[in-house]
Amino acid sequence: MKMAADAPDRETGLEERVESAFDRLADEGEQRLDRTLTALFSTGVMGGVDVGIGVLALLTVLEETHRPLLAALGFGVGFLALLLADSELFTEGFLVPVTAVAAGRSRPGQLVRLWLGTVVTNLAGGWLIAWLIAHAFPRLHETAVQTAAPYATASLSVRSFCLGILAGAAITLMTRMQHGTDSDVAKSIAAVAMAFVLAGTHVFHSILDSLLIFVALAGGGAPYGYGNWAVWFGYTILANLVGGLGLVTLLRLIRSKERVQKERNS
Repeated sequence: MKMAADAPDRETGLEERVESAFDRLADEGEQRLDRTLTALFSTGVMGGVDVGIGVLALLTVLEETHRPLLAALGFGVGFLALLLADSELFTEGFLVPVTAVAAGRSRPGQLVRLWLGTVVTNLAGGWLIAWLIAHAFPRLHETAVQTAAPYATASLSVRSFCLGILAGAAITLMTRMQHGTDSDVAKSIAAVAMAFVLAGTHVFHSILDSLLIFVALAGGGAPYGYGNWAVWFGYTILANLVGGLGLVTLLRLIRSKERVQKERNS
């Protein structure tokens, strides 16, 4: 009897946590979409720089140890920087701002502005830090060329598109995990864990892996060029959108459909 009585309490507690998480997502999404162009520029550039620091850690550990999985752990430095510095990364703009738009708190045009602005500024900040890495640490150049090659030379196929879908889903899931808790420790663990998944499994992430390619290209002598990167980037960013929006964001909104409808009717 006690177990039966406790069941409604657990269900009520679960729904309260779901609603609380939804409110956090919608509130933050509204704030991010209301940013000025200056704020969007600065947070986007810093997002590229933060990830670039993670790339530096990855290449350094890989050069010294020749252990890809250990290097993937080093890459977590970049995601910790993103979390603690409140920077903006393109694929982090899936779940949070989309929730604000779905709830009727923001306009679709604001979402498009955020996505376009973040992509451009992430790449700009990423290219800058990649150029600095390439010229400050020439000993890492060969490692960068070899590590970036599977991305820059990958042609469009079912496999490569699936790798992009998984990357978009993974990083959007990280955002969902971080907004499901108030613990900074738990948020940091989620950041390091998903950084390990992204770098350790070699899935295709449009921004993160672009920085690896940029380091290789900035050092000169790579057997591929910006044309190869542009082709890879074009289909990878689409795959990231499919993974982040279709596999995580849409399902999250379906889970909170009553709350979404209530927000839109208020």
